[in-house]
Amino acid sequence: MNIQQLSKRLETVVSYIPKQSKIADIGSDHAYLPCYAVNKGIASSAIAGEVVKGPYLSAKKQVEDAELTQEVEVRLGNGLEVISPGEVDCITIAGMGGTLIASILEAGKAKLTNQPRLVLQPNVSARSIRTWLMDNEWDLIGEEILEEDDKVYEILVAEKGNPRRHYSGELEKELLLGPFLMKERNDAFLKKWNQELHQWKNILNNMEKAEKTDALEERKRELIQKIKMVEEVLIL
Repeated sequence: MNIQQLSKRLETVVSYIPKQSKIADIGSDHAYLPCYAVNKGIASSAIAGEVVKGPYLSAKKQVEDAELTQEVEVRLGNGLEVISPGEVDCITIAGMGGTLIASILEAGKAKLTNQPRLVLQPNVSARSIRTWLMDNEWDLIGEEILEEDDKVYEILVAEKGNPRRHYSGELEKELLLGPFLMKERNDAFLKKWNQELHQWKNILNNMEKAEKTDALEERKRELIQKIKMVEEVLIL
């Protein structure tokens, strides 16, 4: 992967960036995504945010080597601390856990006052992001799920607006599976949730053998409910 050729996962993230946006890429991984987006004329300018000094220096070197120092600025800071309110039109956060992405958005809410588009790619726990978006009145306007190198990734796109616009009455199921993704049910979606089902059923089987406690019984009820929700979608 380099600034000329991104992974399929990151190319898909970039495809949701509005043309000529000013973007901020948080946790930027060598600044590949912002350099690529600027190079291709998708972004007019970019900020690459890194929280650790080593990756920050690597990203700076990448930008210098690409001769993009006028268009791409690398900043050291935690999450959305690297931007000012109104400074960007689109924020990308890719390759982290969903819980961490949600916590970055929560901590940086003051930086979202100009309502930039959010393009978010969690490695796990996309539900945490959907829940945060719902609770904070962001409209989930699109989702995509894809497989690359035997791993399945979800991409969520949101703009400020009616948080329930694309949800129906089955809220818990849609928060878990994704309101767009569970309608499309593509191969990557089916692979992901069949794998999750297999894992959950193994966990449930082990729970049945364990000593019963109130906490364990509650966990079992939650797991059985999740299994039921997923099975209902997979057997359609």
